[in-house]
Amino acid sequence: MSVVKERFGTTKCGKEVYAYTLTNSKGMSAKVINYGAILVSLTVPDQNGHADDVVLGFDTLEGYFGNGSFFGATIGPSANRIAGAAFEIDGRTYRIDVNDGENNLHSHMEEGYHKRVWNAVEGEDSVTLTLEGKDGEMGFPGNKKITMVYSLSEENELKLSYHVTADADTIVNLTNHTYFNLSGHRSGKIEDHQLRLNASHYTPVVAGAIPTGEIAPVAGTPMDFTVMKPVGQDINADFEQLKLTQGYDHNYVIDGADGTLREIAEVYDPGSGRRMKVFTDLPGVQFYAGNCIGVETGKDGVEYGPRMGLCLETQYYPDNIHHPSFPQAVFGPGRDYRSVTVYQFV
Repeated sequence: MSVVKERFGTTKCGKEVYAYTLTNSKGMSAKVINYGAILVSLTVPDQNGHADDVVLGFDTLEGYFGNGSFFGATIGPSANRIAGAAFEIDGRTYRIDVNDGENNLHSHMEEGYHKRVWNAVEGEDSVTLTLEGKDGEMGFPGNKKITMVYSLSEENELKLSYHVTADADTIVNLTNHTYFNLSGHRSGKIEDHQLRLNASHYTPVVAGAIPTGEIAPVAGTPMDFTVMKPVGQDINADFEQLKLTQGYDHNYVIDGADGTLREIAEVYDPGSGRRMKVFTDLPGVQFYAGNCIGVETGKDGVEYGPRMGLCLETQYYPDNIHHPSFPQAVFGPGRDYRSVTVYQFV
């Protein structure tokens, strides 16, 4: 195992940004930058031993200054959507950025954790990134200390470990927004990728992708991935939920979720033979088929566009603060936020 640090660029404010490349003996490597705790590249061998980068992103730091699709980014303090861009904790109302219609998406487009420079320390097989959040920042209560660790194993496991402490009750719902294309990031659409989700239910949405509060069965609908099938098989079906979000962009309720690490998903690319399994201890996962990726130039001069990468964003359910029956992502004194997600290539 090795970890190599190199300069990646300079922010608009003059802060140096570094890249940390984690490499194992199996030919797998992951490059992380301390701007946004972003996964910039993930190189994995295919069935013939040919290694390719299987995540979308940019060659330079400047690309991430915009990053409207959140390529590779660590999202926080609250991932996904909060209805009405407001919430209440202990009888007090907090108002946050209105940035997705009348709602809030991913905390804040410019001040969220994906646009911050984190402190970083490399280990033998990992990089540990830390950040401090101030009370009232982006409208969220509580002073916070955030730690995120990327580590790579000899078993081709990229492990993401999170820990947050806060001195007041607040929303903490972190995720990673990496877009995977197991054929390689240059390879076009992911509709031929096959997906299985260990989730027999999902949370339906209304316009704006806000959950209704219902937990609905996937059986008999195009939302069913309990048996592996191509992503594109039903993505354009005449089904209201898919029309509302231009394809898959829904939270799936993980079967048997109990706070322990368990396998929740599997993705297979028939062309390259690459297979990725996903594990988490969180109760939900947002499956996003990249329906709204904007047309822009990514790594190696490749033109990215809709459905050229898919996301499996482990999380607490979106807008859980407004649905008491959902697992709640409120943390504070006496209740730290901790979670682990693993992407394993087998």
